[in-house]
Amino acid sequence: MTTRISEVRRQLAEQGPVWTRDRERDFETISLPERDCDLLRDLLIAERAETVIEVGLAYGNSALAIGEALVTAGRPAPRHLILDPYQQEAFSGAGWQVLLSAGLEPIAELLTEWSSIALPRLLTEGFAADAAFVDGSHRFHEVFVDLYFLRKLVRPGGLVILDDTDHPSVGTAVRYFERNLDWAEIPDAFAGGTSGRCRAYRLPGAVTEPPFEDFRPF
Repeated sequence: MTTRISEVRRQLAEQGPVWTRDRERDFETISLPERDCDLLRDLLIAERAETVIEVGLAYGNSALAIGEALVTAGRPAPRHLILDPYQQEAFSGAGWQVLLSAGLEPIAELLTEWSSIALPRLLTEGFAADAAFVDGSHRFHEVFVDLYFLRKLVRPGGLVILDDTDHPSVGTAVRYFERNLDWAEIPDAFAGGTSGRCRAYRLPGAVTEPPFEDFRPF
């Protein structure tokens, strides 16, 4: 299966998707660059991730990299849960179609609902992940809500990886968790990628709530 996924990834990078929104260079503008996709894949393989949750699908290139990592890691029950309320309405299912063409349907699941609604429900259902990749809404309050729930959905010691942390809204949201909840950035995770765009964080070994008096401005 990895050969098939690699070929679909290559075609998507070289030829672009079969359909794009009516915006100039939309695929190149919003998609995770191919080198960063490779680094994302390698990070998840090294982590031996079995379950990954992804916020935002768009044209599917980061999802392909995650799928490739899950297949390569060879864990017993790989699962890739993707949240994207815009996938059908705004992207005509383009991202989901590339996952199907890569043969990833057995391990991939798409929920077309807001992450702010889906994530708390998943928490009550007992869902747990080894890692999360966040590239959904870039509004500060929505990124913050995503990270709030992912902190509880990703296992202690797991990974939360974000795209577009060079955007002030995204970077500021994750900085709260870094300064107040001891998320530790993995400094070399995206060395050689698009500078300052992607960051990976290792979560603490336990979920603890700090006293409100210990708040650190971010």
